[in-house]
Amino acid sequence: MKNRRDFLKLSAAGSAGMMLLGPLSSCSSGTPDLKKYGVGLQLYTIRDAMGADPIGSLKKVSALGYKNLELASYTNGKFYGYAPAELKKIVADLGMDIISSHTQVEAAGISLDNAQKMADDHAELGVKYCIQPWVNEEDRTIEKYKQMIGDWNKVGEIMKEVGIQFGYHNHNFEFQNIDGIVPYYDLFMAEMDPNLITMEIDLFWVSKAGQDPIEMFNKYPGRFQLFHMKDMHTRQDPFFEVNKDDVCSVGEGVIDFKRILAAKEVAGMKYLFVEDDNQGNGKPFEGIETSINNITSKILS
Repeated sequence: MKNRRDFLKLSAAGSAGMMLLGPLSSCSSGTPDLKKYGVGLQLYTIRDAMGADPIGSLKKVSALGYKNLELASYTNGKFYGYAPAELKKIVADLGMDIISSHTQVEAAGISLDNAQKMADDHAELGVKYCIQPWVNEEDRTIEKYKQMIGDWNKVGEIMKEVGIQFGYHNHNFEFQNIDGIVPYYDLFMAEMDPNLITMEIDLFWVSKAGQDPIEMFNKYPGRFQLFHMKDMHTRQDPFFEVNKDDVCSVGEGVIDFKRILAAKEVAGMKYLFVEDDNQGNGKPFEGIETSINNITSKILS
């Protein structure tokens, strides 16, 4: 996951349910209009392509039928090198919407000025969500977690003032027991203000950690507004090793997404995003095409 940390470093600081609209309708050409399903893509999935050719990559994403985007590049007040208004227009012209953005609040903390700058830039972009996606390995201690959660609550309050919902995206490490404490349950869910921070649940990493998403939804109803959809080939120990080669396109593995999405109202889900940490094992666009086809034809049907 070092690549993710490097990719997300910042210079500054570092309706109910998604609109799942049922059957496909057809365009005049006879091609199914997959955008009507409102499926989103986390652009970290195609990060190399976005780095080389952002506009060309976004055109491909739109052509595949994705409607919503979650960004993964914010630095110096810009997104993928574009000012907020510029990128917003590019995406809108392609028939898509920017819903969310991953940004990193480092463990060293964030000043109120930096937090306000981050909030203002995202407000100009027009996103609904701003998500903390990662905690560096050296910061995964009880003391550091408590400090960061305090900072995130403050950031969440600043975001709320500009109309943005702050959130946290999990991996599997948050579920690993530390001296009798399971950080996700005993710290994150306990100390994050639910009015200021929602959870973006990554169904791959939750499943990898041996957790049942349905049980989580029942225990913390309404706290999971965003879903990350990626599948896995195997469901077995060890739960806390990182093996990104086990990531596969949605619908190609062992996760029962239909069961999980049946509980979306309990979870409080509003949007879902396809993500593949491993960029489709070298074929990112083929991977996201498989995911959206499976989601719209098998999982949401």
